[in-house]
Parts: sequence; C-alpha cells; structure tokens
Amino acid sequence: MEVLVSVFVLSIGVLGVAGLQVTAKRSNFEATQRATAAALVQDIVERMRSNSEQLGIYTDAGAGRTIDGASMSLTDCSTDCGPDILAQYDLYELEQAANGVAEQVAGNNVGGLTLPTTCITGPDGGSGIYSVAIAWRGMTKLSDPATDACGSGSGKYDTVGATETDVYRRILVMQVYISETS
Repeated sequence: MEVLVSVFVLSIGVLGVAGLQVTAKRSNFEATQRATAAALVQDIVERMRSNSEQLGIYTDAGAGRTIDGASMSLTDCSTDCGPDILAQYDLYELEQAANGVAEQVAGNNVGGLTLPTTCITGPDGGSGIYSVAIAWRGMTKLSDPATDACGSGSGKYDTVGATETDVYRRILVMQVYISETS
C-alpha cells in the first residue's frame, strides 16, 4: 500500500513538472514573438528616418498602409536605388522579415511572426508623428487589446468558428516623431 501511495505521489509530481515545461515553452514562444515584433518595428522606423524624403510612400500617401502577409512583388534594390524605390524595398523587406522568409525548414517559413499584420500610419509625408503597429497571433486567449485597430476584424486572430473575435491578437505599437530633412 505504501508503494502504491508513493507511486501515486511521484506521478502527480511528474505531471506537475511536465505541465510547467509546457507553460514555460509557451511563455518563451510568446516572448520570442514580442521581441521579434519589437525588432521589426524598430527596423522600419529607422529606415523611415533614414529615407525621410519619402515618408508618404511608407504611409500610402497618408491613407495608412497595411501589410498583411500577402507577398509584395518588387525588383531587387540591393544595389543602387532612388529614394522612392528604396522606400518600397524597405516595405518589401519588412513584409519578408515579418513572414520569416529568411528561416525555413523543409520549405516552410519558421522565423518571423505567426500571421503578422503591419500597419503604418501618419501624415502624407513631412515631419510628424508616425505610428507603426504589428499584430500577430498568440498561443493563448486574452482579451482583445484595443490599443490599435491593426489586424482587428481580419479573422486571423479569432477562435475556431469565429465565436470569439480577436482573442488571440497580440499587438505592439510604436509612435515616433520623424522629421523630414531638406
């Protein structure tokens, strides 16, 4: 009887450790996704600052640009390009990095974010406050972060059957002042 009780207590302990391991892996994945989003936002903000004459291209002439993972087509700008083509190339590279194209296993993207949506808003060029938001799909349900509408209502962050909307949506928003240089 003592052995049976000991085995039962040991099995409960092993199950607890396994549950902690699953929770730790899930939390680590969420932290990696957030760090990736922060790096992507910082990268595009710095690209916008260095090409500030073309800020209207980044915001789609002030209408707000949404990059939702549909592959953008663009000529390679790794050599010399004009400022307008460079702005389009920056957006292309942002989309590719968010989708994790640089890291592949068996032909599948494994880097980047899960179902990313990027939104860039601001004035139609010139100095002003620009907002860059990146939304992605998290692993656990949370309440919808209503800080920004980027990706909201797209269906990518809903539960199966869309019974709950945007409960898997995670979002990182950075607002910056960018000065247009003359």
